[in-house]
Amino acid sequence: MKKIVLASGNRKKVAELTQLLAQFQYQVIPQTDLNVSDVPETGTTFVENAIIKARHAAEVTGLPAIADDSGIEVDYLDGQPGIYSARFCGEHGNDQGNNDLLLEKLSGVAAEERTARYQCVLVFMQHAKDPTPLICQGTWEGRIMTEEMGDGGFGYDPLFWCEEHHCSAAQLTPEQKAAISHRGKALNQLMQSLQAKFS
Repeated sequence: MKKIVLASGNRKKVAELTQLLAQFQYQVIPQTDLNVSDVPETGTTFVENAIIKARHAAEVTGLPAIADDSGIEVDYLDGQPGIYSARFCGEHGNDQGNNDLLLEKLSGVAAEERTARYQCVLVFMQHAKDPTPLICQGTWEGRIMTEEMGDGGFGYDPLFWCEEHHCSAAQLTPEQKAAISHRGKALNQLMQSLQAKFS
């Protein structure tokens, strides 16, 4: 198994990525297990933030690093919350607060105007000074529901309507989600790129 550090302390994200990467013989070690602190996400795009996180984790650990920056874009809100998805309500990682604020901002908005998408950018760096990091992106189209449904997943999943399965993202099994999600798509791209790069 090849060791790779995941530039995240989000246990649910770690679990999701670990499951997806295991088939490619990667042992994913969350940065929190290696005493890597979070780095300020000072970028203005998902790509910039993912590169900042991957470089920091690789620099501190000396291991190859993978970083994910992801979020949800709501068309009615001109793409908000976007890169601020995890801290939309002002407190980082408060899923309930973020969901409540999103529902409040979309109060009274018709179903056809509630279109949204999850975005995920994954960056893989062989080392901190890697001049050509692999950058992969996945998108998952859906819309924002008027109330929460389901208790799986994390983040905005209870509010994200998944047309493919006619349920919320929080009602999908981990396997169903991995097959169609933004993170699953980005990871598939990344695995293809890694296989091409190292084969």
